[in-house]
Amino acid sequence: MSEYSLTLTEDEALVLFEYFARFADSDDLSFRHVAEYLALQRIAAQIDRTTSAMFKADYEELLKAARARIADGFEGDVPCLKPAES
Repeated sequence: MSEYSLTLTEDEALVLFEYFARFADSDDLSFRHVAEYLALQRIAAQIDRTTSAMFKADYEELLKAARARIADGFEGDVPCLKPAES
């Protein structure tokens, strides 16, 4: 499995910390400030530039396997988790 590094500014880290803390406290993923959206978009752009898996023919299988590896052994509650669509 490959590893990736993402970079954040101090401001982005602070804004995202507050965003994730709010989510942990209330399951609220709505944006309260444009900076939250922009910081998440910056991370998404970095991911877009570092991986091409989303363009592979077996993307769904790759995604399924990645989810399984990440979630392996987790037994806690997940806020706002919706059942997978068939």
